[in-house]
Amino acid sequence: MVRRAHVGVLLVLVIGMMVACSTAPTTQEGKDDLAREAAAALTAWNQEVPGVEGYARSSYGYALFPGIGKGGIGLGMAYGRGVVYSEGQLIGYADLSEGSVGLQLGGQAFQELIVFDDKAAFERFTQGRFAVSADTSAVLIAPGWAARVRLAEGATVFFKPIGGLMGELTLAGQQLSFVPK
Repeated sequence: MVRRAHVGVLLVLVIGMMVACSTAPTTQEGKDDLAREAAAALTAWNQEVPGVEGYARSSYGYALFPGIGKGGIGLGMAYGRGVVYSEGQLIGYADLSEGSVGLQLGGQAFQELIVFDDKAAFERFTQGRFAVSADTSAVLIAPGWAARVRLAEGATVFFKPIGGLMGELTLAGQQLSFVPK
């Protein structure tokens, strides 16, 4: 009974968060700032792990979320905005919303890069049908930081911590939305 209540509260929070958030920044200045932040994040990743930027840019497309905030005490939520590129061109904006339930306490910030290997995976993403699976993952370690790498059908998902302190053993789900430029 308590578990059902937690799941119900989590769903209400996630739905409320997704309704309250807008995928694209509302001003041109906001859109330009987000694009600059994403470009700087990708360049910084590449300085720490050479080849990441080339891998993203040579793919069919990619979505980069330069700042995602996450926090939780039992129930957790995360949110971030990003930019979407295809064939070297900025084509739109994306939201990432995550809800989690389980043992968790703290807050953290991270970046996420989703690299689409083919047109089919990219179209699933732009149509709101893309899911990140927790089934297959690896850890990418470089001097000074570590990032998780998750494999999804037709895509590779990279996570890079920015800061914070959070301990968690949770069940989580991500919701991604896309709005064309």
